[in-house]
Amino acid sequence: MAERIQTAPEAGSDMGNDDAIGGNVSKYIVLPAGYCGLPKKGHLIFDACFESGNLGRVDQVSEFEYDLFIRPDTCNPRFRVWFNFTVENVKESQVRKIVDTFNVVLRVIFNIVNFSKTKSLYRDGMAPMVKSTSRPKWQRLPPKNVYYYRCPDHRKNYVMSFAFCFDREEDTYQFAYCYPYTYTRFQHYLDSLQKRNMDYFFREQLGQSVQQRKLDLLTITSPDNLRKGAEQKVIFITGRVHPGETPSSFVCQGIIDFLISQHPIARVLREHLVFKIAPMLNPDGVYLGNYRCSLMGFDLNRHWLDPSPWAHPTLHGVKQLIVQMYNDPKTSLEFYIDIHAHSTMMNGFMYGNIFEDEERFQRQAIFPKLLCQNAEDFSYSSTSFNRDAVKAGTGRRFLGGLLDHTSYCYTLEVSFYSYIIGGTTAAVPYTEEAYMKLGQNVARTFLDYYRLNSMVEKVTVPMPRLRKENPPPYKYPLLRGPASNYPNGKGNKKSPVNHKDPSNSF
Repeated sequence: MAERIQTAPEAGSDMGNDDAIGGNVSKYIVLPAGYCGLPKKGHLIFDACFESGNLGRVDQVSEFEYDLFIRPDTCNPRFRVWFNFTVENVKESQVRKIVDTFNVVLRVIFNIVNFSKTKSLYRDGMAPMVKSTSRPKWQRLPPKNVYYYRCPDHRKNYVMSFAFCFDREEDTYQFAYCYPYTYTRFQHYLDSLQKRNMDYFFREQLGQSVQQRKLDLLTITSPDNLRKGAEQKVIFITGRVHPGETPSSFVCQGIIDFLISQHPIARVLREHLVFKIAPMLNPDGVYLGNYRCSLMGFDLNRHWLDPSPWAHPTLHGVKQLIVQMYNDPKTSLEFYIDIHAHSTMMNGFMYGNIFEDEERFQRQAIFPKLLCQNAEDFSYSSTSFNRDAVKAGTGRRFLGGLLDHTSYCYTLEVSFYSYIIGGTTAAVPYTEEAYMKLGQNVARTFLDYYRLNSMVEKVTVPMPRLRKENPPPYKYPLLRGPASNYPNGKGNKKSPVNHKDPSNSF
């Protein structure tokens, strides 16, 4: 790599030049030092001024090397992980043939220089994603072209460098930390499902974000389970509370796609369970290209104890609904699963809670053990149960303390990079389809948990009914007032019998 000329303070530290990054680069043309005149072919143009984009600054080291600075999360300089940007205006000379010992043609080197994390899956073979105008499917770069190291030129901060071959002058190339999944894509997906007019799929707007984006709530169940007075066993699933954890959305879509399908297992699950899904808890952060925070700089997954209706409106709305269902004697809130992505570990795995009641603790382990049997990429050995103080404000910890012994709360994590199949040591990189398959397996595992397997054989496949109207997926209007007013105990509202014991089928 070329020698850098130090012209400004380094930007790799927690403060430093990151303070000067106020937004994403917008069609930023990189001109050589001392150059005067109009931009020419080969003066690369960087852009991140699009939905879920993130690139705050570009410094040219040489014609063939660039230092790239991640824009910190809005209103929070602590988090700099997610990047998503385009490069265009390459020229023929930038595809000069520099051949290494592996006979790979290396063209341009990009250095991501201001990650806020030191540990990273880039140490283990992870590589950035790329697509281009003529090749619109996302692909991972070859791991041998990616380097993760402490860099003396950036105060010994960790830098991820990757070499890339531009091979078509007319193409625009896009690079990202992981497969992007935007708010707009999510809305188009839900619109397409709604147009199918399935009688067991309901979509409503539970609230709005600070920037007035939709907080969608989906209910997937047989209409019979929503009739007045019907008892409900509810599985509540949330995703994308951390906006840069895009695998969460693919897993969540896999769950949804399976549950609305005509697969016999899906039909049995809809007949016996009510699935409530809020797939995108932080739509502003997703839209803005943040990694962890909301528009106002809050890590929403640390504010479950007392979410503000104006600062954390999406979290406030979801918590209201969950507490409302918890206080409904006809509703049994059986599971809460919050879907995330992990930046340093392989496979899918879960976090659960620790309880003084040993029997309850053992019952909590049943679902991840069953999921491990159904999903080759899920690791029970990586699953852990804890009550770390730093996690006290998470959905898993808060709801685990609020709900009674018949409810189980988990964080489902999935690697940003890969999984390792049992009996092997080779890492298998995740694809969009593999993430969705994990979601399908999560849904299928409820069949085993509730011992409904015998019901599948009885299922026929009639023509789906069309819905004539949209009954509300919950029976009462949302409670008003601050979330902190809710009680922390249920009293004797429900029977102490553990009706969710997997030994008891319906």
